[in-house]
Amino acid sequence: MVEYIPGVLQIAAVFLSVVAGLIAATLFEISKKKDLIAWRPLAIALVLFALEEIVKALRSFGIWSTPYLTHVIPSFILVFLIWSLIRQIEVSGGRI
Repeated sequence: MVEYIPGVLQIAAVFLSVVAGLIAATLFEISKKKDLIAWRPLAIALVLFALEEIVKALRSFGIWSTPYLTHVIPSFILVFLIWSLIRQIEVSGGRI
């Protein structure tokens, strides 16, 4: 029973990351307003997070493995988070 717990947790993480990816996809439509322009890069970061979780689950189950992709995707997530933060500072400062 104990050996099944990591697998069940990985499947739950994949399911929740797919849900997060779907929520992020709906954020694109909502973020057309000028006040919510910083949400677009944040939605991209959320989609990349969902992709990262799926890649990690595939690696942990031994289906597909790549050593570089698990380091590249978090780098892009960080870039989009910083971009979103800068956009939000610009929006709240009145520059946009």
